[in-house]
Amino acid sequence: MYAEHTMILFICIYFVSQKDQEVFVFTGIDDVQSRLTEQQYVSNRKLATVVFLATRMNKPILMEGPAGVGKTELAKVLAKTLDRPLIRLQCYEGLDEAKALYEWEYSKQLLYTHVLREKINQILDPAQDLQEAVKMLREREDIFFSENFLVHRPIMQAIRSEKPTVLLIDEIDRADEEFEAFLLEFLSDYQVSIPEIGTLRANTIPVTVLTSNRTRELSEALKRRCLHMQLDFPSKEDELEIIRLKAPGIGEKLAEQLVEVIQSIRTLDLRKAPSIGETLDWAQALVILNAPQLTKELYEETISVIIKYDRDAEKVLAHLGVAGEARKNITSTTSAASQYPGHHH
Repeated sequence: MYAEHTMILFICIYFVSQKDQEVFVFTGIDDVQSRLTEQQYVSNRKLATVVFLATRMNKPILMEGPAGVGKTELAKVLAKTLDRPLIRLQCYEGLDEAKALYEWEYSKQLLYTHVLREKINQILDPAQDLQEAVKMLREREDIFFSENFLVHRPIMQAIRSEKPTVLLIDEIDRADEEFEAFLLEFLSDYQVSIPEIGTLRANTIPVTVLTSNRTRELSEALKRRCLHMQLDFPSKEDELEIIRLKAPGIGEKLAEQLVEVIQSIRTLDLRKAPSIGETLDWAQALVILNAPQLTKELYEETISVIIKYDRDAEKVLAHLGVAGEARKNITSTTSAASQYPGHHH
């Protein structure tokens, strides 16, 4: 009897520990930072704290900040770190629940209706009139309005998955405010309500990351349901570390010079400041060109790697001390090229 009780206790402890391992995906804040770094994602302690708390509290993470600072990348890295599938919902104006959550597979419903036509006729045969026939159909309508006839879109895929996932709702600020309201039930309770079926709760709770480029203000209701993180351009030290990890072929002196220039460019009033991705593109371009250091000639030749608009290019080149005549030539070349968008060399 004692041995039997010991075995039962052991089994209970085993399953509890297994559950803890599944839920508590990080052991602490330092563990978050360490594992993100293993995936070449540089994070500060504030970000690591938000990620740690979100996984412990089962709360979505709302990442706000300018484009290109690593918001979307965080979700991708979390999926790799946790060895979970990444499910991505890219937001845009006019996005609705049919594209985000589910839609009925009408062709399949129609096919089943044709296949079961004879059986339906048998069921309705006893009906005395049309009203009674309709009543009999309503009693069986759940056959055709069940989860079997739903096409799962990203949010539904995430909550109905038997394996835990990472759900990325990218650029939520591009969607309409009505779509935000639609998301509230999912963000607070990880469930969705379908009129014909009822409430479907998550089989597994996804690690959910929402991103916003701040093109508009998000609702207070949405923010309340999330752990909020403001992610701005990295500090000089962090950006240098990112370059060391992502562009290992660049020399230390050139890397430091590049970061100094990028950081100074971001202080200008530009339509679009260089993102981290464009910093890395520039670093890789300089490695390919075997550049030992940055010069005015290199600024002229590679400005298009980091700056995407003519007026911004003029401001940046002036800021970097490139001669006015050279700037004029570059701008003229860029404008001429833009007239022939189908030709890329």
